[in-house]
Amino acid sequence: MAHPAARSGSHVVGRSSGKFIFATALLLVLGACEGLDVQPAPHSEYDPRDQAEREERGTIFDGEGGIKFSTRGSEADAVGVGGGGLGVNAYLWRATLDTIDFMPLASADPFGGLIITEWYQTAAAPDERLKLHVLIKDAVPRADGIKVSMFRQTSDHAGGWLDAPANNATARALEDKILTRARELRIAEIGEPG
Repeated sequence: MAHPAARSGSHVVGRSSGKFIFATALLLVLGACEGLDVQPAPHSEYDPRDQAEREERGTIFDGEGGIKFSTRGSEADAVGVGGGGLGVNAYLWRATLDTIDFMPLASADPFGGLIITEWYQTAAAPDERLKLHVLIKDAVPRADGIKVSMFRQTSDHAGGWLDAPANNATARALEDKILTRARELRIAEIGEPG
C-alpha cells in the first residue's frame, strides 16, 4: 500500500496535468480565431423619414417615464380586448375571477385564458369536492366564448377520493353567471348596455 503523502502527491500531479491540458486547449481555440475577419457593425444614421412610421405604430411609453400596459382609449376598449395586457377579453376574465372567488385558485393564465381552481369542499357536503377549469376562448364577450368544465369527486370513506359525474347544468349556470357579470362590468365601465 502506498504512503498517504505519495497518493496525495499523485493527486496534485493529476490536477496540474488537467490544468495544463485545459490551458493548451484554450490557446489552440484562441489561435484558431486569429484568421477571422471581424468587422465592427456599420454606423447607421437616424433617418427622419422613419419617424412618421414610428409615430403611426405608437409607443409603449406613456410620456411620463412609464410603460403603458393598457389600450385605454382605443376601439379594443369597447369590447374589453387585452385590457391591462391580457390576452383574452378583460371583462370575461374579471367576471370569471369574481364569480369563482369562493374557490382557491391553482393557476390563472391571462394570456391563454385558462383558470384552474383547487379542489373545493363545503362544510355542508364534506364527502364531496369540486374543481373547475374555466377557459375563455374568445376576445369578444359571447356566449360561446367561455367554457366551464366541472370535476367532481366523492369520498371513499378510507381517506381517498373517487371520480364522480359532475352536473353539467351547474357548469352551464356558472357560464351564464360569468357572462352576466361580464356584461355588468362592461356597462359599469363604458356606461351603455350592449
